[in-house]
Amino acid sequence: MLYHLGEEWQQLAVWKLPPSIEHSNLDMVLKTELRLCTLSSSEESVTVPLLASVLQALAILGELNTKLKFFSQLLLNYILKPLVIYPSLHAQVETQPQGVILRFENVETDQEHPPPADVFLKLKLVLELIHKHLLDVNVEDSQRGDLLSKVILAEVLGDMIWEEISETIIKDCLVYSIPTNSTKLEQYEEVIKSTEEFENALKDMKYLKDATELLKYARNVNAHFASKKCQDVIVTARNLMTSEIHNTVKITPESKVIVPKLPSPKGSEKVKGSKNPTEETPALENEVKLGQHTFSLPSCRISESVEKLMELAYHTLSEATASNKPCAIQLFYTVRNIFHLFYDVVPTYHKENLQKLPQLSAIHHNNCMFIAHHLLTLGHQFRYHLPTPISDGAATFVDLVPGFRKLGTEAFLAQMRSQKADLLERLSSAKNFSNMEDKENYIAAHKAIRQVIHQLGCLGKVWQDVLPVAIYCNAMGTLLNTAIMEMISKIAALEDISTEDGERLYTLCRTVIEEGPLVFTPLPEESKNKKYQEEVPLYVQKWMKFKELIIILQASLQEIVDRWADGKGPLAVEFSTNEVKSLIRALFQNTERRAAALARIK
Repeated sequence: MLYHLGEEWQQLAVWKLPPSIEHSNLDMVLKTELRLCTLSSSEESVTVPLLASVLQALAILGELNTKLKFFSQLLLNYILKPLVIYPSLHAQVETQPQGVILRFENVETDQEHPPPADVFLKLKLVLELIHKHLLDVNVEDSQRGDLLSKVILAEVLGDMIWEEISETIIKDCLVYSIPTNSTKLEQYEEVIKSTEEFENALKDMKYLKDATELLKYARNVNAHFASKKCQDVIVTARNLMTSEIHNTVKITPESKVIVPKLPSPKGSEKVKGSKNPTEETPALENEVKLGQHTFSLPSCRISESVEKLMELAYHTLSEATASNKPCAIQLFYTVRNIFHLFYDVVPTYHKENLQKLPQLSAIHHNNCMFIAHHLLTLGHQFRYHLPTPISDGAATFVDLVPGFRKLGTEAFLAQMRSQKADLLERLSSAKNFSNMEDKENYIAAHKAIRQVIHQLGCLGKVWQDVLPVAIYCNAMGTLLNTAIMEMISKIAALEDISTEDGERLYTLCRTVIEEGPLVFTPLPEESKNKKYQEEVPLYVQKWMKFKELIIILQASLQEIVDRWADGKGPLAVEFSTNEVKSLIRALFQNTERRAAALARIK
């Protein structure tokens, strides 16, 4: 009996399936075919009873659910899901004397994801066809006891397929229909309407009983819009953070981030203050006015990606001002999350480059300062345009400012420490500047000095036009000062300096004095750098001490005593009593004149 019923069932619904189920392969999907035989080879009058009889017999034997379950899986995987996934796939119905054949056709389209209305139309066509030719039969089931109860086949099939197909519709269709811009939210009403119509049509055919997740999802568009928008913003931000740092743009005090015009805030009196200022107000103004760019960021270079990141933050906040309350709050906190993400991602993702490449650590320093600069005012600019409770004081980014400043400073100081270590390592090959009359020692010391000047020159070039001028000069001054202090301490520690030693040490020190200032090139225009090269003593703490050391290396005893001038001369400003005495003992032989000179150094 079961065998014969199975044979009859197979003739009622004949499947022609592709060799494998691959939703990624459209050609495979196109091979699917479903033939529903409503007529047997005999007379038409016999047909309907045949379909009803087969289904009724299967129900009595308790096999109907198994057959429908198997049918529902084929229907889902080979027909319904592909129709949702592929925008170009359309169902084609061919009516024959023996029944109907359902095939697929491929209609070329530019759309990446199908519009919901099209999907609903395609699905409705298939489900109507199956309802009309297979399920629209009354079947009684005696499995649940003695009483016969009517089974609505569409309802049974609906229960089997609905959860999975609605999930596919949401995942592969509705998600992509959620607008990314708040201005398009109103147009989404059409999608909600077509979802309602689709569900109502299925209810009429008895596939569904009541409203489902699908309609709830469509109606909850504002929450989905906010989530999608926030997700897109975070993904865009992360892509910007992981892009190359070295693509830079020049920032000047005149630079501004273009912000869309905001409407007048509600309760604008909070911002504008009194409308009738008293006549005395002008008298309170100070005669000395601050410069136009007092609080501006100095000229420097920042990463192009960071400029775009800041624009993204401004535009997201602008969108928040035009959104409903839950969405606005979500967007505001997404912008805060962008900056938290930057703090965590950038130092980790670019860690190696920030340690190795001095230019990148300088750009990263500028990036952090640029973000911190904007965070100071970012909250205030949008505060009164955002809903409560954000507008009551939560709309601020100021708490993030110290963290960003620290992030930029620490990366740059780590680079400075690395450069200092390199300079000291180069000077360590100078044999402590002792026995300069030995040619090998002199060559080694000369080479070390040249390497130091070369290293500083390279740094001066890679930081040129990148760092703000003041920071550039301080950084280069600190590094040059490190080299000079090392030289002073090594030379001052020498116990014996012959005349030839003195000459050669003088030559080495002159090289630094002459070429050291030339590494200060903060600006690309060579003529403008002269000013900073003349101001080297301002940036190099021990510059004057180094100059005094050079004078001592060439001076007579009398000249040294004169420059000391009883502890009031220029020499006394830079050197301690013990240092000067030590140098005199190293440079001059033990004579009465030396003893007299030493006695006057006190």
